[in-house]
Amino acid sequence: MFKLTSLNLNGIRSAVTKGVPAWLESHAPDCICVQEIKAQHPDLAGRFEQLAGLRGYFHLAEKKGYSGVGVYTRHEPSAVLAGYGSDEFDAEGRFLEARFDTPRRKFSVISAYFPSGSSGPERQQAKFRFLAEFYPVLQRLAAEREFILCGDVNIAHQEIDLKNWKSNQKNSGFLPEERAWMTQVLDELGLVDVYRHLHPDTTGESYTWWSNRGQAYAKNVGWRLDYHLATPAIGPRARAAAVYKDEKFSDHAPITIEYAFAL
Repeated sequence: MFKLTSLNLNGIRSAVTKGVPAWLESHAPDCICVQEIKAQHPDLAGRFEQLAGLRGYFHLAEKKGYSGVGVYTRHEPSAVLAGYGSDEFDAEGRFLEARFDTPRRKFSVISAYFPSGSSGPERQQAKFRFLAEFYPVLQRLAAEREFILCGDVNIAHQEIDLKNWKSNQKNSGFLPEERAWMTQVLDELGLVDVYRHLHPDTTGESYTWWSNRGQAYAKNVGWRLDYHLATPAIGPRARAAAVYKDEKFSDHAPITIEYAFAL
C-alpha cells in the first residue's frame, strides 16, 4: 500500500510546535504533501529538511512568510520539478512535482497550493488566471504520466463540500466559475476526486478547513478545500481515506488516502 497525506501547514514552524513530527512518526505515511510552508531555505536548513524520517523537497515563494509547497517522502524521487513554468505564479511557490519513474512506469506526486481569492477582487482575478493557466498543465501531465495531485485547491466543489453553501455562493471558494473548473477537470480530463470516489455522500466528515472566526472548528462549520486528484488508472486503486481531526496542527486538517500499489 502507498499511504499519502496532504496538509496545509499554515506555517511549518507553527505546525511543528503543534506536534506534526510526533503525529507523522505514529501515522507513518510514505509521503506527505505540504502547503503554506511560509518559510525560506535558510529557515528550513538544519531544522525542517526532514520530518519523521521523511526527506523534504520544496518550492518556496520569493516573498517571505508566504505560500510555499513541499513533498516529504521516504522513497527517493527520480526527479523533482519546482514550478510549472508560470511567469506569474512560480514566484509564489505553488507547485512541486516529485517523480518516481521506473523503466515500466511514469508516476508523480504533486503538491499544489492554489491561490485564494478571499482577500479581494484583485486576488480573485489572480486565482482565475491561475485556473486558466493550470488546466492545460494538468492536461499535458495526464497525457504523459500517472500522478496524484495533493493540495489546498481553495475550491469547494459541491454543496456537500461546505456547511453554509447557500450563503457562500458569491464568495471565493464556491463561485460558479471555480466549481465549473473543478467539474471540467473531473469530467473532461478524467481526473478522480479520490475522497469523493470513496465517500460520495459525506458532508461534515469531509471538511478539511475551518475559519478562525467564531467557533467554526468547534461547530464544524467547515469547507472541503484539500484534495487528492488522481489520474484514471490510479484513482480507483484508493482503498481508504480519512481526515484527521483528533489534533489541530493548523486551520486545515490532514487528509490521508491509501492506494493499492507500492513505489
